[in-house]
Amino acid sequence: MATTATISINSDIAPGFGGISKTMTLTKAGTTNDIEETTGFSRRRLAATTLVDLIIMADASLIQETDDNKAHKIYIKNIGDGKGNIDKSTYVQVGIGDKAGTPQIIGRLYGGDWMLFPVSGVDGEDVTVAPETDNPVVLEYVMFYEV
Repeated sequence: MATTATISINSDIAPGFGGISKTMTLTKAGTTNDIEETTGFSRRRLAATTLVDLIIMADASLIQETDDNKAHKIYIKNIGDGKGNIDKSTYVQVGIGDKAGTPQIIGRLYGGDWMLFPVSGVDGEDVTVAPETDNPVVLEYVMFYEV
């Protein structure tokens, strides 16, 4: 069974912009074969500004024999405090790299925001997150990957 991602963007900011609606099937690198593995849908509650590894690429329970030639995709959403309260002014920084080093920041997820992005499965290139404040924030996430 195929895994697909769909996005629709409508805006009245630019005159004549008719919107965008795209669907993508998550496939293995360089093929039309469906990605067949997932880490499972998870939630993680954070309550400190400490940088943490959200997904650890070297974790053998997730991916075995990881390398750069794979088509992994990660979805992350900031769902607020997990009790239905979403603060649009509070964000979590998302990065790629080892938390013991200096991960490359790829963006901020404000309350209610989400992202879907490709990532390599190389050891040490973990997905890191760091909340802006000590206020509780819950992230939901899933990684689709190939072995």
